[in-house]
Amino acid sequence: MSETLRRRHGGADDDRAREERAPSSRAGRRATFRTAEPAAPVAPAGPTTLRRARRGTEPAAGAAPTRSSLRERSFIGTLKALDALSSAGAHVSVRVADLDSGEEVLTGDDHLTLPVGGLGVVPLLIEVAAQIEFGQLDPLEIIERRSVDEVALAGLWQHLAAPALPVRDLAVLAAAASDAAAANALLARVGLDAVRSRMEDIGLEKTALLDGFRDVRGPDDAPQVALSTAGDLSALFASIVNARVVSPAVSAQVGEWLNLNQDLALVGAATALDPFAHEDDRYGMLFVNKTGRGDGIRAEAGVLAGPRGGVAFALLVGFDDLSIGHRLRAHEAFRALGADLMEYVF
Repeated sequence: MSETLRRRHGGADDDRAREERAPSSRAGRRATFRTAEPAAPVAPAGPTTLRRARRGTEPAAGAAPTRSSLRERSFIGTLKALDALSSAGAHVSVRVADLDSGEEVLTGDDHLTLPVGGLGVVPLLIEVAAQIEFGQLDPLEIIERRSVDEVALAGLWQHLAAPALPVRDLAVLAAAASDAAAANALLARVGLDAVRSRMEDIGLEKTALLDGFRDVRGPDDAPQVALSTAGDLSALFASIVNARVVSPAVSAQVGEWLNLNQDLALVGAATALDPFAHEDDRYGMLFVNKTGRGDGIRAEAGVLAGPRGGVAFALLVGFDDLSIGHRLRAHEAFRALGADLMEYVF
């Protein structure tokens, strides 16, 4: 783990890595969200079951509250927001796990494969960091922008005068600004096959990087940039922060790149962190995340840690992007999750 990450989160013991295609039609799909207590009878499962695992038990009369009881939270806001999404026909995949123990905190269809957009950059960054670590790629190697097709999607490189940048700078742009041109240039340099092989090696069984970023997807192009599940992504981020992806050095490098991410508008909105300078927070908070956006796609995965502990989380939402109201409903679910996660770790 890097010094930046180590100083704010002392590491963890175990994380547990957990393809189904999303149904092609959302018509008539009504998810059932519920909480479940360990000692309570298990309710019949509906099309989707959301579970919250309670932590600890109530302290005895007169006893001081334990760390577990202090961290017990209801996630009611998240449950209501996800239920509203499901009622509107959205597909939802969510998983929250305790970073220290790997214990399940909240889950719902965490095996469901959904499009994740720019979250597909994470395995690409892992491959870039691995090739640098093992001497296969020079971090200062210059890559020209004209070496890949122009793309007018998100990013800064297209607006910069520099016609070429080193590999390390492109990785920073891809992680911090979701730069499509930078990601495409890195993908062309390391190769899609190498990224896919790396994903297999680190156990991402339900994650697929299908293509680079494109302004328009034709009939011969992959329909999405990437697919994944909440289970895969939450486990991946736990492994990155706990220095268990490829090697400690690779994990640290990827974690430091991702810690520069400036998209704190979804789950990150609840943290009150400065989106432009949050990698060294004065309150001892660690927030490492990546988002994915597209028409009908909102996705975020990451790690949030504070004084009471930490969580690895992932929330993927596929929705009918018919109006701004549909987008706002999706965004509200991410922000509700962020608020509940803040309660859990602070």
